[in-house]
Amino acid sequence: MSTYYQIFGGKINVISSDPTDPIEGQVFYNTTSEVLKYRAATAAGAWTSGGNMGTGRYFMGGAGTQTAGLAFTGETPGGNVTATEEYDGSSWAAGGNIATARQQPGGAGTQTSGLCFGGNANTPSPPAIVITGVTEEYDGTSWTSGGTMATARGSLAGCGTQTSALAFGGFISPATPNTAATEEYDGSSWTSGGNLGTSRLNLAGAGTQTSGLAFGGRDAAPVEEKTATEEYDGTSWTSGGNLNTARFVLAGAGTQTSALAFGGAAPPVTGATEEYNGTSWSNQPSMANARQALAGCGTQPAALAFGGRVSPFQQTEEFTGAGAGVTKTVTGS
Repeated sequence: MSTYYQIFGGKINVISSDPTDPIEGQVFYNTTSEVLKYRAATAAGAWTSGGNMGTGRYFMGGAGTQTAGLAFTGETPGGNVTATEEYDGSSWAAGGNIATARQQPGGAGTQTSGLCFGGNANTPSPPAIVITGVTEEYDGTSWTSGGTMATARGSLAGCGTQTSALAFGGFISPATPNTAATEEYDGSSWTSGGNLGTSRLNLAGAGTQTSGLAFGGRDAAPVEEKTATEEYDGTSWTSGGNLNTARFVLAGAGTQTSALAFGGAAPPVTGATEEYNGTSWSNQPSMANARQALAGCGTQPAALAFGGRVSPFQQTEEFTGAGAGVTKTVTGS
């Protein structure tokens, strides 16, 4: 009788934990779980449930990856919060609180090198709109002050890293309810970049400072949802392919040529998910729970969605894109 080695030209590894970077087709036996496993590619994209957040909220900031995510600030029914949480791929744990409680900030970076900028630091009593340009940097443990934005704003989008971030769009004041202004951060200060072609607020972003992506959003008055997508080259924005579903207060992940858009208000509230290939958007399986005002991070084939206006507010979902590697257990019949 032929052996697995003779047929496939490889041995079945016997290991105590799953490999961190298995290749497609690899077979191995996990001695800890006592099961035979193999690496396959997913046939279609899908959302699955993740661990619930400790503090349910919406209009928060997000950064990082699906297995090392970062959530910060946000709004609860009781008001704005300073809470920070870290995701390890299965559960959330409390991180260091941010100094300035706010909602709808921009976010960038990673779990151990995060960036939060701008936002609405509104006060409930007496009620007042307080738009901030405050920037804070996270080192995996605590937040420290960074350079203040040139134009204070909330309801904006961001992308990039802690030392090379991009901020665009947003709400400045009742007199300037939506803006096209773009700013670039170098790790210490903000400078003006090229304006968006379509001014808007409540939009989403992905990519880097020199290869950014802006999509969705809305005009302030009258409210008009946007399908517009724009690409940034480090100097100026140019038009990209339109979203299939016009929406605002959505979330995004990925890069300029491999992005993911999910959730938002169309209206109604939606769980619609779309992938961008650098030219056009294509529809993907919707989120299990339609939601708006959520946050997201990660890549197109491995994204994370968390929080948002869906009850309960702490829900988390994980996206696995078509063709992405997944480890499966061999089962007998």
